[in-house]
Amino acid sequence: MVTALGFTLIHIWHSLSQLIEMTAKTMLGIFQKPYRLKETVQQIFFVANGSLLIIVFCVCFAAMVTILESSFHMKIVIQSDSMVPGFAAMLILRELGAVVTALLLTSRVGAGIAAEVGSMQITEQIDALKMLGIDPVRFLVVPRFIACVLGCTALTIFANMICLYCAMLVSQSYLGFTEGDFITAMQRFVSFQDLIFAAIKGAAFGAVIPLVSCHFGFRCQAGAEGVGTATTNSVVVSSVAIIVIDFILSYTFSHFY
Repeated sequence: MVTALGFTLIHIWHSLSQLIEMTAKTMLGIFQKPYRLKETVQQIFFVANGSLLIIVFCVCFAAMVTILESSFHMKIVIQSDSMVPGFAAMLILRELGAVVTALLLTSRVGAGIAAEVGSMQITEQIDALKMLGIDPVRFLVVPRFIACVLGCTALTIFANMICLYCAMLVSQSYLGFTEGDFITAMQRFVSFQDLIFAAIKGAAFGAVIPLVSCHFGFRCQAGAEGVGTATTNSVVVSSVAIIVIDFILSYTFSHFY
């Protein structure tokens, strides 16, 4: 058992060191030519436009649940739901919009990147790039990294706006708040600073997805099972990393409120 644990820790450390090395290469590759603008734009379209509808659909229902549950529990605890708009807006801007968007992108975009890079790995296309003197990190990871950072940031801001609007509609329809009541109550709890922090979270989450996905794609084993395993591992690790980073950023931002 001790031996197995040792091998597991060595494997984790080796994998983590490779991920850190790839991250460093990616950061340097952003500022090195060629920039591959066409590929980057295509990836931005894949990340942002391709994920927009599913994100809007999910955050709308998340807003509905947030409003209704907040009202239900406030009526039990303090016999009033007058602060529901403020608490709901604070939860949406500080946590819900960014995290839900990132987790949905992990399931859709991260899995797609891992499967694509993994397929290239097992068909020896990445080895062919190396033989041609092309760095796979700069060729594959950098465009996807830029696209995910920009796309996730934009989607996070948009998702927060849609989520707040949907929450306001639910407040009007089911709780009797007017539009003015909702906005007034919201302004007491949140400010523009919260949207900036949400955008920072979106950028951080967007950076994690392609790095982890490409990392497992490069380490993909031969066969369909290997691609499936790499895809599954990328989604799981990315999701865990997003939750951990969310905690770190939330704790850091709490000192600025």
